[in-house]
Amino acid sequence: MHPFTLMRRMSEEMDRMFADALSGFPGSGSGRGGNWSPAIEVKQQGDQYIVCAELPGLKKEDVRVELQENALVIQGERKYENEENTGGVHRTERRYGQFYRAVPLPEGAEADKARARFENGMLEVSIPVAVQNQRREIPIETASAGGANTGGQSALESNAGTSTTGNQAGAAAGG
Repeated sequence: MHPFTLMRRMSEEMDRMFADALSGFPGSGSGRGGNWSPAIEVKQQGDQYIVCAELPGLKKEDVRVELQENALVIQGERKYENEENTGGVHRTERRYGQFYRAVPLPEGAEADKARARFENGMLEVSIPVAVQNQRREIPIETASAGGANTGGQSALESNAGTSTTGNQAGAAAGG
């Protein structure tokens, strides 16, 4: 697992844990709905860093996306109201909850080229990332003819000859 993935997951779990802990305290603005933390998926596809957030029931106007100090911040407020008139009984249900998620950006993220799209309760933010060449072939050099090796043998060949000779000497002494 990539270290940044592990740190991101830990950060998300900490956000969720604090949100859960604070949801029951007076003044936290939670009410019956509680603080809400939307599910977020983070992935890198080619040279794009993509963050998807599930925001069911929200409109584009309820969500704010910004970049702050090497992090993508998604925040907003969920408002839900439902009224029913059944059998002479009027019932109103209201739920409110604010959310705030900060997703750390990888090195090389080109934040000024970020794009966000919101459709059917799904927010997708894509940020170009400079592809860092993590894989590099190392050329294999040959030993020079004028080096410590004699007779044009490589170090492996001369060591192989020595160990074979050593084994033969040991076998002759023991036999």
